[in-house]
Amino acid sequence: MCDDFNRSNLIDQCYKFKDINVSNASKFGKVAVLLGGKSAEREVSLDSGKAVLEALVRSGVNAEGFDPKERSVTELVNYDRAFIVLHGRGGEDGQIQGVLEWLNIPYTGTGVQGSAIGMDKVKTKQIWQGSELPTAPYRIVSQETDLTEVVATLGLPLIIKPVHEGSSVGMSKVEKAEDLANAIEKATQHDAVVMAEKWITGREYTISFLNGQPLPVIRLQPPADVAFYDYDAKYMRNDVEYGIPCGLSAEDEKQLQELCLRAFQAVGASGWGRIDAMQDEQGQFWLLEVNTVPGMTSHSLVPKAANAMGYDFDALCVAILEQTLAKETH
Repeated sequence: MCDDFNRSNLIDQCYKFKDINVSNASKFGKVAVLLGGKSAEREVSLDSGKAVLEALVRSGVNAEGFDPKERSVTELVNYDRAFIVLHGRGGEDGQIQGVLEWLNIPYTGTGVQGSAIGMDKVKTKQIWQGSELPTAPYRIVSQETDLTEVVATLGLPLIIKPVHEGSSVGMSKVEKAEDLANAIEKATQHDAVVMAEKWITGREYTISFLNGQPLPVIRLQPPADVAFYDYDAKYMRNDVEYGIPCGLSAEDEKQLQELCLRAFQAVGASGWGRIDAMQDEQGQFWLLEVNTVPGMTSHSLVPKAANAMGYDFDALCVAILEQTLAKETH
């Protein structure tokens, strides 16, 4: 469970946001909900953005959808603040954050540098390693890499990932050495930089953050026919099991929350977000990656974790938007 300090803080915030009304919502002015974009995660972003937009409107906020693929970002000068629900490149990598900084428009979530680092799996790992935080061994690979040496170093199975994609786009679990080249080719279709990562056998967990504090841990249990929590499991299937409570002891859950909070802060992430982690068969926790603009669809994990703290979806969206008011004072 969350420690008492975090839990009481978040519960107080929850009741605060449940009481919002139309007159209170006017303090936000005109809000652009940034959705869609041009990345491989466009469809997920449209779903997330639609859900967030509807929640804010229900809460009395003067919000409009804004798709940077369809409109010039210079039109954002007509808004008072932005709720970023752009997943992947262009929206989660510091680009749109830089535009908003230049236009002096407060926005939700992590800033330019933390977004750029969080979108780069290798840079994220380098920072975690430098901070002595546990993350799985990896290698940058290409078609020219000595794959025999990669297998000798990382072992099998391993996982191949595009370095700059999210939502498990282009990822493959490799169990046989002869399948490695094809997995790298698949990942290269999505990104010029590809990494091989040691496969951690064990339980997968996700830790969400709201206002910089960890929410209850969720255990992810994909169906038996799925190798890992991939794109289909995240967005298309309804047979993934979500464990809340997560099944860890109170001590282990607190340890995992504290580890992930350090990892979240180390890359410069702030506000809200999510970190994915594993616990291996020996009980050791391993950090996988950070997500600075998590999904907000019906299948998404941050709403599930927030709901365990008493936040309904509308209150969660307003709570995230509230973070932009604090940015105005800095």
